[in-house]
Amino acid sequence: MAESNREDLRRHGSAWRRKLGQSDDDAGLSAPGYRDLIDEMAYHGVWARDGLAPTDRILVTLATLCLTPTDAALRRAVEGALDLGLDARSILEVFVQAGLYGGFPLTEAATVVADGVFTDRGVPIPDGPPRDDPLEELDDRGQRIMAALHGARSASGYAAPDNPATAGLYGAAIRYGYGEIWARPGLDLRQRMLVAIACFVVLGLDSQLEKFAQSATNVGLDRSAVIEAIMQTAPYGGYPKALNALSILGDLPDGPVTDATA
Repeated sequence: MAESNREDLRRHGSAWRRKLGQSDDDAGLSAPGYRDLIDEMAYHGVWARDGLAPTDRILVTLATLCLTPTDAALRRAVEGALDLGLDARSILEVFVQAGLYGGFPLTEAATVVADGVFTDRGVPIPDGPPRDDPLEELDDRGQRIMAALHGARSASGYAAPDNPATAGLYGAAIRYGYGEIWARPGLDLRQRMLVAIACFVVLGLDSQLEKFAQSATNVGLDRSAVIEAIMQTAPYGGYPKALNALSILGDLPDGPVTDATA
């Protein structure tokens, strides 16, 4: 949409807000002009951008709000995710993965909010058989997924198996992070990469963001999609954090990352 005047931008933004199931009654607070500001700055300025599908943007938003707990905003995001066609399992998987990076108490708090939305809408909460894969299988699968994502960089820095300080904890991260969480049903690797990038931006984890942003091409996300994912965090996690993350991305090489270039 070509920019014309602020009234048009607000109108365009409010249309996007309504696509996400947020009515005019729900959108504004008592702060004068707040609803117009958010319609213009967040919904027109971020949500309406090309380069990332709305279903991808809501995944990023859910991850960001899981780590910056605000029940009202998170509830609206869960409602918006359902309106965009995501199922309950996918929404809950965002929170499970976000807990890997920000702490599982945040997963539990976000799940309580989501369960309330599911109950109100009559959406069945998914269940499934227990995942009883042998530990050796978790370890092998974790190594395979980690290598597929990161190539040669999967065994460097804090991930190096001979790092005496991190080896004990990182072994569990491989087993349960990559081997279990990254392999759970509900989200594919591309979607989980979007969740991971959002979490690292919000948490200010620069080294992890740098690593995963380079690996994003290995699961089908090009550089422009990573930029859009980072931008999507701004209205919910803060513009300075997003800008800092974009500056990190600007220093990274463009194009696919392979073992030879890692």
